[in-house]
Amino acid sequence: MAEKLNFDLVSPERLLLSEQVDMVTVPGADGDMGIMGGHAPVMATLRPGVIGVETEGQPERRYFVRGGFVEVTLAGLTVLAEHTVPLAELDSAALEREIADAQEDVADAKTDEKRRIAQEKLDYLTQLRQAL
Repeated sequence: MAEKLNFDLVSPERLLLSEQVDMVTVPGADGDMGIMGGHAPVMATLRPGVIGVETEGQPERRYFVRGGFVEVTLAGLTVLAEHTVPLAELDSAALEREIADAQEDVADAKTDEKRRIAQEKLDYLTQLRQAL
């Protein structure tokens, strides 16, 4: 039986996951990384993308992350994500409505600051849609 991996998924709001798993796939800035128990220590930055969590006997759980850091130590894997959304909780129709609203907000922005804020929201929503 393969060695289990202690995995913690942390966002600024809360600890989302803390358990032993078989494998975690993370979207590293230099490419996707598959992390299993006994992995060599590493520290890397995350790009926006999907984290996949595999545990024997369960369907893969997937989480969208919008950047952050990943640290593998002898104790396990910790992901410190800027923002995290479980993909199972997403409603694609509602997401499409939010994207349309955000596009309107960008087009209607009267100042550079409001346009920048609206564009950041649109970029985030678009990345989320791509993750689905």
